Order: sequence, then structure tokens, then C-alpha cells
Amino acid sequence: MRELILTNDAVLISYVEALLTDQGIEAVVFDRNMSLMEGSIGAFPRRLVVPDDLWNRASRILNDAGLGEWVVGNERA
Repeated sequence: MRELILTNDAVLISYVEALLTDQGIEAVVFDRNMSLMEGSIGAFPRRLVVPDDLWNRASRILNDAGLGEWVVGNERA
């Protein structure tokens, strides 16, 4: 699994999940329940991850949707 976006914005996470699901890409949100530990203050960002082999396709989907600024850079390339 590879990190695609990192954000505190729950609406953005939901939107990206819907975009990817619509394209047949399974995304998983890590740290979704971190609010239990932090007291719901939003201090810890959530990580949306996708399978390594689908990361490029998922990042293109976000770029095409105008969300490219949220894509975590491709450090492994």
C-alpha cells in the first residue's frame, strides 16, 4: 500500500474515496479513528492509501479531477 493523500479534511477524504471507488480502485484510510486519541481536534492528518501497483493510476485520477495538489509526491520514482 502506498500513501496517496495526507489531510485533516474529512470531506476531501470522502470525495477521493468516492472518485477512486468509482474507478474500481480500493482505497484505505489510515488513522481515521485517531480522533479518539486526540480528542477530535483534527491535529493528526489521515492517510489515504492505495495498492502500490495502482498508485500512478489513482494519482492521475486525482490530477484529472483538479486535486493534484493533494497527491503525495512520487519519492520512490
